[in-house]
Amino acid sequence: MGITKSEIFTETQNEIALLAKAFGHPARVAIIQYLFKINACVCGDLVNEIGLAQPTISQHLKELKQLGIIKGTVEGTSVCYCIDQTKWQTIKEVLGSFLDMDNCNANTSCC
Repeated sequence: MGITKSEIFTETQNEIALLAKAFGHPARVAIIQYLFKINACVCGDLVNEIGLAQPTISQHLKELKQLGIIKGTVEGTSVCYCIDQTKWQTIKEVLGSFLDMDNCNANTSCC
């Protein structure tokens, strides 16, 4: 597998690619949906809800946390995770701008 030369792309292009990677796995999508549904949880709840092993859930949580999509707080021996609402708003703006690009050229036809 080749090395991605992320430095030749804009910050926004790199951010969109990282978000696409995060949303590219159904388990991470399910985790995000579940966190929105209940507004907080602990890892054990996710294991029961998603149906994957605890280490697998932990790995997906780590990926989402590294991107800032979720945040976690330690409560005793558990970690309580929730959506980072500020980051979620940024994600909506970045992806919204990307997905709305076709609206700019709606009157042109190339094919």
